[in-house]
Amino acid sequence: MSVEKFNPKDFEKKWQDKWIADKLYKTGPINNPKGKYYSLYSYPYPSGSGLHVGHVEGMVANDIVARYYRLKGRSVTLPMGWDAFGLPAENYAIKTGVPPKQNTDNAIKTFIEQINNVGIAVDWDMEVGSHEPRYYKWTQWIFLQLFKAGLAYRKNAPVNWCPKDETVLANEQVVDGKCERCDTEVVQKEMEQWFFKITDYADRLDKDLKKIDWPESTKAQQRNWIGKSVGAEIVFELVNENSSNIGNLNVFTTRADTIYSGAFLVIAPESSKVLELKSHLSNVADIDAYILKTQGKTELERQQEKDKTGVKLEGVNAINPANGEIIPVFLGDFVLSNYGSGVIFGDVHDERDFEFVKKFKIKAKPSIIPEDPELAEKVKNLEVCFTDYGTLIDSEEFTGMKSEEAKTKIIEKLKKQGKAKSVINFRIRDWLVSRQRYWGAPIPIVYDPQGVPHAMNEKDLPLLLPEDVDFKPTGESPITRSESFKKLAEEKYGKGWHFEVDTMDTFVDSSWYFLRYFSTNDDEKIFDSEVVNYWLPTDLYMIGAEHTVLHLLYSRFFTKFFFDQGLINFDEPFYFMRHMGTIQGTDNRKMSKRWGNVLNPNDEIDTYGADTLRMYEMFMGPIDEAKPWNDRAENGVSRFLAKIWELQAKVSEVDIKAQNIEINKTIKKVGGDIEVLSFNTAVAKLMELVNFLSKESEISKEVWKSLLIILAPFAPFITEELWERAGWNYSVHQQSWPEFNEELTRDAIITMAIQVNGKIRSTIDVQTGTDEMDVRSMAMEIPLIQKYIIGEPKRVIFVKDKIINFIV
Repeated sequence: MSVEKFNPKDFEKKWQDKWIADKLYKTGPINNPKGKYYSLYSYPYPSGSGLHVGHVEGMVANDIVARYYRLKGRSVTLPMGWDAFGLPAENYAIKTGVPPKQNTDNAIKTFIEQINNVGIAVDWDMEVGSHEPRYYKWTQWIFLQLFKAGLAYRKNAPVNWCPKDETVLANEQVVDGKCERCDTEVVQKEMEQWFFKITDYADRLDKDLKKIDWPESTKAQQRNWIGKSVGAEIVFELVNENSSNIGNLNVFTTRADTIYSGAFLVIAPESSKVLELKSHLSNVADIDAYILKTQGKTELERQQEKDKTGVKLEGVNAINPANGEIIPVFLGDFVLSNYGSGVIFGDVHDERDFEFVKKFKIKAKPSIIPEDPELAEKVKNLEVCFTDYGTLIDSEEFTGMKSEEAKTKIIEKLKKQGKAKSVINFRIRDWLVSRQRYWGAPIPIVYDPQGVPHAMNEKDLPLLLPEDVDFKPTGESPITRSESFKKLAEEKYGKGWHFEVDTMDTFVDSSWYFLRYFSTNDDEKIFDSEVVNYWLPTDLYMIGAEHTVLHLLYSRFFTKFFFDQGLINFDEPFYFMRHMGTIQGTDNRKMSKRWGNVLNPNDEIDTYGADTLRMYEMFMGPIDEAKPWNDRAENGVSRFLAKIWELQAKVSEVDIKAQNIEINKTIKKVGGDIEVLSFNTAVAKLMELVNFLSKESEISKEVWKSLLIILAPFAPFITEELWERAGWNYSVHQQSWPEFNEELTRDAIITMAIQVNGKIRSTIDVQTGTDEMDVRSMAMEIPLIQKYIIGEPKRVIFVKDKIINFIV
């Protein structure tokens, strides 16, 4: 039987429309005895340029796993939504005069079309958009719950300010001192802002990383951001030029074992302690100039600058509490007031401090040396900086003690003298959520005539974004100029009352969306706790590696808050999370409009079909690695699918053992690979099977059926078409994943190792499953083995299909 030429355009649109009309991928019921699978893709920002093939990679990975577990009988959900608020849409509105909602909704239509074209099995009844009032009503509700719990507050704070975008930026949005969006120099600015008290959850956010299966590099970045440090706060007495006491400084350290080499103190320039000490200083002008210079730097710049600057406080010194030595005090912008006590003690056992000692010619000596005598001499002579643990020297009664022990003993001694206490510090700061822009969720706070903030009545939610705005950034939110917004506040709360005009950071919207999918249209509650408790934590979260800290951290914070409020019974949202690698252009550079190398999935589908695009992206390499696009390789995948198409002509009622063996091996391999997200090796195994079947004159109908089912998660369109052509009931995606026969997955002939007293002396080829006595007999006939075994062996260790070991 001959078949027409393979042409995806003949059937892909047909099946796409039918699946959507039939709601084939509707979320499964709760309490399925076979279990559930929540496959979550990080909901995308709907830009006007649409999806590119890099987005497709992660979506297809989520889709394959969802389809696989649906075939395994589990209840499955694969929802999709839109991270729709944010600066790009607002800036585009300023440029074009078209309201951001209009552009955003148009972009969403494009995204939905592209996602359907790719064949992603989305349940569109669960769709959410962060810009929709039915969604941001509940973002505002979360704000109110945090406010009532004392976890949302307002205060003055120094912030990163972009003069061009006229808004606050997070530290991560500042690159080399410039706004990551527009490359404008960022300045520091003091502003009254709203914060979420994420620091109250710092310890749990750190400890609970052990509960979840994430890439270790991501966990490490989260731990670093949280910055948990277990140490001690040590009291240093301050003295003036006459050696009179003028106060104390509390200094946090994790390395009390280096205290005897403590050679100087450094205070953060913004510390209030500086003002207290000014009357004792002889170089006030220098101090003021340094502080002014520091104000022009972001915290990120201050931390990352290699050349550590500082200025000495002339007229003020400190006393090292361990040995009573007088040491100088400096201001240094590499010290931040919001970490620890805003003061550090410096010694020669830290690379930064070592350079500081050299630069300012500070009298210093080591107090720890390594075991290596040659290296120890260099450390003593200050030729090298030794930062590791070692043995203490010149440290009074602790001399000769190892660092780990000395650290504890020194703190105990200082505690008894009232000069220290044990402390745990965190680097993480409270989450600044205010934004001075229009396109975001309004903050649900109303101020009385005296300017005191109050929580809005929950019945008044959502507080809608006003439409009588011009979007123009002026340093304050455009909502400030909305007459309807002002009028609404006074109508609801009284004359002189006014709403908060800042909007919320878009991270607030994106930190809980995965919970709302299950209650998209519920106006009475944020989500159904019973349903959410069934589906979460997610079984797979696929997200780009650029989101290693903030989004994931904030989502964990919200989840723990909801847990504490009794809304859910889990306190981590994403049990299993993986990153997809970057898809690079054919020029090996990251896809970008700047390089002109972005590929639109619609173009690839038009040329090759959706199944080719899907399988090619999975075949490119491991899902978490960066991979360059290769048109020739994509064309090769298209030829592979054409080869599958041609196989339908060979299907008959035959039963061929070799085919049964190959399909069983493939079922086992592909299923196992999907479960560990090794999609490239799964595709390779499918190719191997198809090449085998292409050489057969006939193909078993049962083998064909199994092939279509296990191929379906990767290539949903061609398998659905071939399934229908075979005369089987619609749909291939509603079948059961085939079971495999373990016996048929084993190779017929295997090579076994023959050992004598644990050493390999020879090998032997045997049939799979050959029993011990037969293997012994065959092994003893080998002349080399006879040489080592005289008489009966004392014992024989036999592992079927692997080794036989004669103990003599």
